[in-house]
Amino acid sequence: MRTKDNTKWKLLSNTVLILFTLCALLPFILLIIASFTDETAAVTNGYSFFPEKWSIGAYTYILKQWETIGRGYINTIFVTLVGTALSMVITSLFAYTLSNDRLPGVRILNFLCIFTMLFSGGQVASYYIWSNCFHIRDTIWALVFPGWMMSAFNVILVKNYYKTSIPASLKEAAKIDGCGEFGVFMRIVLPLSVPINATIGLMTGLSYWNDWINGLYYLTERNGSKYYTIQIILNQISDSIAYLQKNATAVTIGTNFPSTTARMAIAVTGVLPVLIVYPFLQKYFVKGITLGAVKE
Repeated sequence: MRTKDNTKWKLLSNTVLILFTLCALLPFILLIIASFTDETAAVTNGYSFFPEKWSIGAYTYILKQWETIGRGYINTIFVTLVGTALSMVITSLFAYTLSNDRLPGVRILNFLCIFTMLFSGGQVASYYIWSNCFHIRDTIWALVFPGWMMSAFNVILVKNYYKTSIPASLKEAAKIDGCGEFGVFMRIVLPLSVPINATIGLMTGLSYWNDWINGLYYLTERNGSKYYTIQIILNQISDSIAYLQKNATAVTIGTNFPSTTARMAIAVTGVLPVLIVYPFLQKYFVKGITLGAVKE
């Protein structure tokens, strides 16, 4: 029933949510406006929602630097797609194994999975293993394998989803019809796990898309610069504008290139694919997290 108190509470709630939404949107709006601001106006007056002069010079500069920046986007897309796909395969298979309580040794596997959330060998040990044992330094796989390919947290979310949201009787019926474990997984479990898979895929994809630490550790400028992702390039631009000047030798742009606004333009281009994909997966995100976090 609609009462006076309910109306006031609804109005207050909507007002608070609108304010929080504006707090989240305004930085993106300022970022986009700054990327279309003239370089001189941005340096003189700073970033503003109402710039003194508009310009597309930053985006023009990015298009001219396709050899460096374009290759960074291609590497980022490749690493994100391949890394997310491998992560989903490993996470789903491991989680399905852990969800079977009758499997011999499943408690030990559960313990080992949770143990990795609490303890690790450290970055030095990890670097030594990946560099000297697997020899992935200065290769594209240095951006795929370390760090994000499997997360114990994601495995636990998926495992709990398999146990609480997929009826055991359905899996038993499939086995009676002649399906093995892999058949049950492919024909029953995966089709019913779209929400959690979309959630885990989105989180993993964002981790790969935004990652620059692996490039800092495993790629050298001399031999691995061709594998730089856009986040690595953006990080180097933030550290030193001289990096852009160094990679602009093939294009005649003069000495007054849009260094300040170019950062904003690259950031806009970097976050744009995420903004495009997220609305299509949003409906699965909350559902997958909620169901995957519940344990009977």
